[in-house]
Amino acid sequence: MAYTLYIGNKNYSSWSLRGWLAVKLAAVPFREVKVQLRGTHNPDNRSFSPSALVPALHDDGVQVWDSLSIGEYLAERHPGLWPADPLARAWARSITAEMHAGFAALRGEMTMCIRERVDVRPWSAALAADIARVEEIWSATRRRFGKGGAYLAGAFCLADAFYAPVAFRFQTYGVTPAGEAGTYLAALLAHPFVKAWEADALAETEVIDADEPRVLYRDKLARRG
Repeated sequence: MAYTLYIGNKNYSSWSLRGWLAVKLAAVPFREVKVQLRGTHNPDNRSFSPSALVPALHDDGVQVWDSLSIGEYLAERHPGLWPADPLARAWARSITAEMHAGFAALRGEMTMCIRERVDVRPWSAALAADIARVEEIWSATRRRFGKGGAYLAGAFCLADAFYAPVAFRFQTYGVTPAGEAGTYLAALLAHPFVKAWEADALAETEVIDADEPRVLYRDKLARRG
């Protein structure tokens, strides 16, 4: 079995992070191929990804693209990616799908830029609602299923992989949840896989203005002085 995973810049590519964490969670060897991000769609990427997007996983002639599909593909072949308990697994799949499909304001107004630290308050009403929903998910999941460990369903699983980019966004933009959600945020940022990705991201030198908070919020930050 020889996996190849195509990913974008680690400082910026939240979807790549999810796919990369899924492969790490599967505990299998893989070759990592980094592709420079150039806008939303780069037609050159069609040589390895039918959608022209990253991440994309290759497995001996099989192509899997989209981070959730990659996670499910790996979960069919390797144990431990989802919780063993059926109730916890159903819940984990649901909150993962919710993150995969929603939170448009969070994605649009808090781009992932791991190296940056910036406060862009006041947040829009839509962004504040997204942040509140994330905190609700984290707290409710930990209370119900987190007794066996530090992560959402106890042990680190695909649900944690899908919320890892949110943890980096919260770190970048100074979002500090209270209580159970705050404790979980610290644990997620401290996970060895997440720390390894962060170290690689901080070593990158590429700058993509479309994802840089100080470019996106230049006027707002200038008014604040």
